[in-house]
Amino acid sequence: MRSRAQPALSARLPVWRARVLVLLLFAGFMTLAARALYLQGLNKDFLQARGESRYERTIAAVANRGTITDRNGDPLAISTPVESVWASPRNAELSASQRGKLARMLGMSRKELDRRLSGEEREFVYLKRQLPPKLAAEVVAQNLPGVFLQREYRRYYPAGDVAAHVIGFTSVDDRGQEGIELAYQEWLAGKPGSRRVIKDRLGRIVEDVERNSAAEDGRPLALSIDRKIQYLAYRELKRAAIEHSAKAASIVVLDVASGEVLALANWPSYNPNNRDTFKARRTRNRAVVDLFEPGSTIKPFTAAAAIEAGLFNPATTIDIEAGRLRIGNRTIHDVHVDQPILTVSQVIQKSSNVGSAKIALSMEAQDLWQVFTLAGFGATPKSGFPGEASGLVRDFDDWKPIEQATMSYGHGISVSLLQLARAYTVFASDGILAPLTFVRRDAPVPGQRVISERTARLVRAMLESVTHPGGTAVKARVTGYRVAGKTGTVHKLVDGRYAPDRYMSSFVGFAPASNPRLVVAVMIDEPSGVHYYGGEVAAPVFREVTAGALRILGISPDGVNDIVPLNVELPREEV
Repeated sequence: MRSRAQPALSARLPVWRARVLVLLLFAGFMTLAARALYLQGLNKDFLQARGESRYERTIAAVANRGTITDRNGDPLAISTPVESVWASPRNAELSASQRGKLARMLGMSRKELDRRLSGEEREFVYLKRQLPPKLAAEVVAQNLPGVFLQREYRRYYPAGDVAAHVIGFTSVDDRGQEGIELAYQEWLAGKPGSRRVIKDRLGRIVEDVERNSAAEDGRPLALSIDRKIQYLAYRELKRAAIEHSAKAASIVVLDVASGEVLALANWPSYNPNNRDTFKARRTRNRAVVDLFEPGSTIKPFTAAAAIEAGLFNPATTIDIEAGRLRIGNRTIHDVHVDQPILTVSQVIQKSSNVGSAKIALSMEAQDLWQVFTLAGFGATPKSGFPGEASGLVRDFDDWKPIEQATMSYGHGISVSLLQLARAYTVFASDGILAPLTFVRRDAPVPGQRVISERTARLVRAMLESVTHPGGTAVKARVTGYRVAGKTGTVHKLVDGRYAPDRYMSSFVGFAPASNPRLVVAVMIDEPSGVHYYGGEVAAPVFREVTAGALRILGISPDGVNDIVPLNVELPREEV
């Protein structure tokens, strides 16, 4: 009866509609199940990482950069701990007064601070790098939300400008930029470590989760440099450069036996502890990367080539033709040599251009070229120092007679001061070219033979005569020691032409001459005033540095205790 009274209750839905409804419900449940499986099974790592990123961080553990010392263990570069201020912009909820005070403490403008804190999507931004500990403590005392400290290391150079061109410097990220710091970056840097931590909403570390890897500190490096000799070399070089109003100056001191660089300095220099005063032109290591024409300092190699070829000996006489030698349409002059006949030894002692040219023209071009190249000219010294210059020695097949003549006295060939100092080890070590290094050696490394022992000793005697009365380098003499060397003075090349009133003055020598231990090379760039010859401006630097270095090394005297008057009138080499 009820069904008759209520017709709607007796109505039957179509079967297909019920089935569609069931299918839709089943599909919905299957979608939710698939999504749950995807999120909690297949994509679990991604979601977990996203969640952990809200509170977990991986923090780098900074490695301490290796210490650089001189050969005796005195520090030349050390790392000191400092603090860097960083912030999490999304958590740095600072009031206007807090921002103003923080900006003043960090020495930056309020505008710059606001700019760095403006990116709320960022979680890390440096505000100030490498603060002194006292200032860092003051920042922490402010208890500013979202502002933190990070331990870093700053490089400190105890020798300052004295050794700046050797050691170089690092960037704010502690990576080598110049000098030894750059050359031995991988050795000194070490490997940073890392650790996982949990941070709260304000970015504070509340728990250490795991240490992924421990930091490996950089390895220490002992250089060949002797800090005492380095200081002496820089002091005397600076004094001479200022005295003669020079544009620049460089000096290199080598140990003959080991090929170690005991000192290398340039002036002007810079203080690597104060990056605010850096100037690119002052950071350049002129002794290694700058090239110049060596002038008369190349003449001993010309004489050595002639003796090796069997064409001359030290007593062979040469007619210098009244100081004028015509080659094609060019004339080579001797202005200061007033003797008509010179021996080969006197050509070196009095620095005759005509005599040197006639020696060179008497031999095959290949013989002269071979001695030049075997002595290291035209190739990098391979000392390991970054940016070494190779210089230029053109192939002998391209030489014209006038070029062969002028190259014999150092025109038309370019060298670095480091190259020139190394080349003179050939005469100081009985014909062997020393392999150079800036790193301390515990045992000598075999060198390459360039000329015979006999030839080397004959040229050494000629070079010793240069410092005797009648030679161009009397002011290079060291009291109590026999010294040998050669002066050089050349007009400076400016825009492809020789400037009539601008000079490069140099002296390269070694001592004690009886058993050489040190090679010292000095170059003065554009000395001004009355004195500009190598024997007048560069030789005295050699004398002072060599005298001090021999005493520091405890090398016994081998000569008489003669005293050289500083105001003596010198014979002048031909320019």
